[in-house]
Amino acid sequence: MSKSKAKAKQVKGKMKEAAGKAMDDQGMRAEGRAEQAHGQMQEAASKVADRARRSGR
Repeated sequence: MSKSKAKAKQVKGKMKEAAGKAMDDQGMRAEGRAEQAHGQMQEAASKVADRARRSGR
């Protein structure tokens, strides 16, 4: 997954968390936080893959 898609997932999660907070919906807030974390992991994996490609491994 590209870094831009991972960032988009993080933003979507942030919006979902904010909506859950506004509606006092703990489940939606938790989903938003989980989506943000998933996006962060995907972004980190993409960075590692980029570094590996650049180093020729």
